[in-house]
Amino acid sequence: MFYQLLKHVLLGPLLRLLFRPRVEGLEHVPEEGAAIVAGNHLSFSDHFLMPAILRRRITFLAKAEYFTGPGLRGRLTAAFFRSAGQIPVDRSGREAGQAAIREGLGVLGRGELLGIYPEGTRSHDGRLYKGKVGVAAMALRAGVPVIPCAMIGTFEAQPPGQKFPSPRRIRIRFGEPLDFSRHGGLANEKAVLRAVTDEIMTAVLALSGQEYVDRYAAEVKAEEDKRRKESRRAGGRRGN
Repeated sequence: MFYQLLKHVLLGPLLRLLFRPRVEGLEHVPEEGAAIVAGNHLSFSDHFLMPAILRRRITFLAKAEYFTGPGLRGRLTAAFFRSAGQIPVDRSGREAGQAAIREGLGVLGRGELLGIYPEGTRSHDGRLYKGKVGVAAMALRAGVPVIPCAMIGTFEAQPPGQKFPSPRRIRIRFGEPLDFSRHGGLANEKAVLRAVTDEIMTAVLALSGQEYVDRYAAEVKAEEDKRRKESRRAGGRRGN
């Protein structure tokens, strides 16, 4: 109930006014039945823009930190994300990936749309990074199609660190569904999972036109953060 209220009354009209989204390929999203929508992830706003423009409800796997904040603000944020159709997933620890897969398969088992960002985190610099294989594992185990999706312009509208988005026209592009039924029964084969994931990311890249980096975003960001800290320390020593 609250999901529909957010989409049609509270949040959806505001997002349409702010971003004036131009949507392409919406006919590729099935009107019924289970499917995965796999896209790039450039902005915090992505979580809400896609549900606002899709005719069907879509459920996203979201990082658990959105649901565990302290105080009243944390409780309100958690309630908002749950009402918006987000499922918390703990991304830390050895079992994190399997937990996300279990949650995703539950959504698909109910015949619903599942939204996934295969990069695993927001891009910190606007480039497209290597996808994690969880998306392939879910697609093969559930036997469902994957619809590639590209958000274009949301990075510029709300780059990392910016609390509120700037008004800007954005584009959302959906590609033709990818059918991986030829890999049926191979959901535990690492080489197959990697190949399927790379095929999905290639389709997303073709839609988005981003620069591609064949590394995981979290690793690159951690390295850059480390270099910045070392540079600041070195600058502090020189200043003394």
